[in-house]
Amino acid sequence: MDLFKTDLGMPLAKRMSPQDFAEFVGQEHIVGEGRLLRRAIEADRLNSLIFSGPPGTGKTALANLIARKTQAEFIQLNAVNSKVAELREVIEKAKATLAYHKRRTILFLDEIHRFNKAQQDALLPDVESGVIILIGATTENPYFSVNPALISRSQVFEFKALTGPESLQIIENCLRKYPNIAMDDDAKKHLVLMAGGDARKILNAIDLAVLTTPEKEKKIQITLSIIEESIQKKQIVYDESAHYDIISAFIKSMRGSDPDAALYWLAKMIYAGEDPRFIARRIVICASEDVGNADPLALLIANAALTTVAEIGYPEARLTLAQAAVYVAAAPKSNAAYSAINQALADVESGVDFAVPPHLLNAVYEQEKKKGKGSGYKYAHDFPNAYVKEQKYLPENRKYYTPSNRGYEKKIQDWLKWLKEH
Repeated sequence: MDLFKTDLGMPLAKRMSPQDFAEFVGQEHIVGEGRLLRRAIEADRLNSLIFSGPPGTGKTALANLIARKTQAEFIQLNAVNSKVAELREVIEKAKATLAYHKRRTILFLDEIHRFNKAQQDALLPDVESGVIILIGATTENPYFSVNPALISRSQVFEFKALTGPESLQIIENCLRKYPNIAMDDDAKKHLVLMAGGDARKILNAIDLAVLTTPEKEKKIQITLSIIEESIQKKQIVYDESAHYDIISAFIKSMRGSDPDAALYWLAKMIYAGEDPRFIARRIVICASEDVGNADPLALLIANAALTTVAEIGYPEARLTLAQAAVYVAAAPKSNAAYSAINQALADVESGVDFAVPPHLLNAVYEQEKKKGKGSGYKYAHDFPNAYVKEQKYLPENRKYYTPSNRGYEKKIQDWLKWLKEH
């Protein structure tokens, strides 16, 4: 415990920051032996970089490793609390360093997505001229959150959540550094599971466990119950990028008639606190776009879910969302109505501009009728099966709606065919 407390003022995650590549865990596809980025770091020949990926995957750790290995000036800022004035001060200092000492400056900008467009634009001229080498780190999709001009001047590297063995290696590295701390195997397994590939979450949990567990014979034994208290609810990555990716997976699972997959993605959104009305609106859209008239009841259930979740909220809304998602996923599918309206819209947009045929014109007043408006119209209900075969509703024949042979739409197909034949 005394060994652990020697640098107590610093979080364990900071103390465990790798000093060289031998200590760096994960991201083999980026910094493995012989990889491009690793070679560039070791040769101290970096261009501007963007690191993207979930929290706790090594973005800041790799930037600190670069700081130790480079001969360039290294400056670190966090976009959360940095202003344009501070940025300009760094750039002026970088210009002086380059002019008088012939050394370039690496600017590590953490949380770069927190800078607005104007702040990011302030970096452009000096990144392009080479005054600064930018390393930007973000937990969001950089193609959404970072200016395209900066992206085009940088190499983008995607960090991935740590695997189970990599997470376990983080734990073992910590226990080797602090030999007076031991952890039960079931505690290690639980910590790996609950951390979700986030090294910082692993180390923060160990930090809390050690500081709240009494020593016995100068040894701290971390058990499963201690780790369960230290980490509690599992954290999942749910930033703006994940928001769109997960809802996409949810919709595609319903469209693909896989209710189990739909339920998993739904559960992930519920766990992350996604707005239930947003989820319900997506189910309504899927009910029209992908189920359509193969099961018209799907739209009624989805719309009822939208109304219901707006009234009751969580936690009960999860039941309504699950019922609607399962129904839509399990329903027969047809995008015939979706395709039909798209084709009709394409005709209108391309300039197909039919005038309303005279017999279909709206004739309310007697004067209009005398001018021939509506003349010749045959009221469908005056005919058998409410169908007038010879009456046209478009000046030219157009075929937009082709019912599928699935579910209720097969009945629609058969009925329309029967009408035209009889």
